Amino acid sequence: MRYVLVEILVLTSLVILELSNAFAPIVSYQWLVSYSQRSILGGNKQIIVINDMFPGPILNATSGDIIVVNIFNNLNEPFLMTWNGLQLRRNSWQDGVRGTNCPILPGRNWTYRFQVKDQIGSYFYFPSLQLQKAAGGYGAIRVFGPELVPIPFPQPDDEFDILIGDWFYADHNDMRASLDTGLSLPTPDGILFNGLGPEEAFFAFEPGKTYRLRISNVGLKTCLNFRIQDHDMLLVETEGSYVQQHVYSSLDIHVGQSYSVLVTAKTDPIGSYRSYYIFASARFTNFYLSGIALIRYPNSPLDPVGPVPLAPGPWDYTSSVQQAQSIRRDLEVGAARTNPQGSYHYGTINISRTLVLQNDVMLSSNKLRYTVNGVSFVNPTTPLKLIDHFQLQDAIIPDMFPIYPSNKTQRFGISVVDIHYKDFVHIVFENPLDELQSWHIDGYNFFFVGMGFGAWSESKRAGYNLLDAVSRSTVQVYPYSWAAILLAMDNQGMWNVRSQKAENWYLGQELYLRVKGVGQEDPSNISIRDEFPIPENFIHCGQIL
Repeated sequence: MRYVLVEILVLTSLVILELSNAFAPIVSYQWLVSYSQRSILGGNKQIIVINDMFPGPILNATSGDIIVVNIFNNLNEPFLMTWNGLQLRRNSWQDGVRGTNCPILPGRNWTYRFQVKDQIGSYFYFPSLQLQKAAGGYGAIRVFGPELVPIPFPQPDDEFDILIGDWFYADHNDMRASLDTGLSLPTPDGILFNGLGPEEAFFAFEPGKTYRLRISNVGLKTCLNFRIQDHDMLLVETEGSYVQQHVYSSLDIHVGQSYSVLVTAKTDPIGSYRSYYIFASARFTNFYLSGIALIRYPNSPLDPVGPVPLAPGPWDYTSSVQQAQSIRRDLEVGAARTNPQGSYHYGTINISRTLVLQNDVMLSSNKLRYTVNGVSFVNPTTPLKLIDHFQLQDAIIPDMFPIYPSNKTQRFGISVVDIHYKDFVHIVFENPLDELQSWHIDGYNFFFVGMGFGAWSESKRAGYNLLDAVSRSTVQVYPYSWAAILLAMDNQGMWNVRSQKAENWYLGQELYLRVKGVGQEDPSNISIRDEFPIPENFIHCGQIL
């Protein structure tokens, strides 16, 4: 009887939803996800393509658009797509991770439907299950601002999406099996530019024109330093925030992060042009790897000449920290709305609660696992969002997850933190290990207010940037360091917090934030103004058959 009542409420709410979005433009995509045998870095590998493309098609949208993506799964394994950085306002049903969605089974299709609301910027999508990202299946996302909101720089003559990332010769199934047996991922075999090996990708420049490069690190584990021979980069945007514009000769781009830079092409009065290198080289590793692409001018020789742009020292954390601290939000300009980004004074809001999330490792039966506050996450057979919606008993016990690091015995668990809707939360990511970490929160952008070496303590708050901290969705945490963020919990739903390093995520380094209003434990009490209803086409699995 309860399920029938829920379905009636869903249908009623959907009618209201459709009426409220009646005038929003709809952008539709049909994507066929399949395997393809390709030669990459000189080795043959079965990869995942979308509409026979690797990387997949660019998802273009304007703030306010409704995006409809019908995905046909032609693989022999379950599949889900997630939208790295898109906030999916009030709609975690479309998030495409195991905690929110049942997978699309082989030979089946499922249609994602969500609105890109109140955000602009550069992002990417990728497969979220079974280490499939190691086989490809990713692509770029561009979200443009409304016509009435001017961009804070001259309109570029053209735009290029540049997806960089580490790559492995091994099949993703073999890589997953290796992790399951307790081994760590090996050293990557190379760095790709848009799915291509050294000097295979190129970008055509016209003299004197200005280009916007949207750059994302779509790799599995490696921070990459991005630089262009004899060309400076003007940083203008990062994951939906327009930033104070500074010129950089190189940028550290951590796993899961995205940046937009403007690059002005050269002019030569006698028309003597040449080609130039673009490099993406590994940072903070015991190995050296570099991906190479090219900039080509009209009638220029194919091979660049001249000195190669120098990379920062491989273990030079100081310059990387200084660069991170130099990226500040531009408070004078609008993004998805006409009002300036600085009109939201986050530094004056009282903090509701603090969470300290510490990453670590554990061994279980001599097998490697990763933890948050001592808990290594295990996915239940039924997605957490469905467990919560249908009020299944004894599946989620939020109080069991410690919101501060604990000296208790490390264990497996289903990590869920209950957060009150509209709370203002302070989260500290602590990294006591000697490896760089990268953390992401679905459904939100947060203010990256502080970082430092050593252990975090309450006294560190005095040094926070409470004026113009950049707002983004992925933050790096350096070895033996901490990073602090502030975020307004204004997006109701079940939201994934994860390590962006694929190995760590696969082996348990994640948790979920369950964001609900007071008195809304029963889904029938949730207003459509706070959260969209369960989709009519939701996939059944686990206990929901």
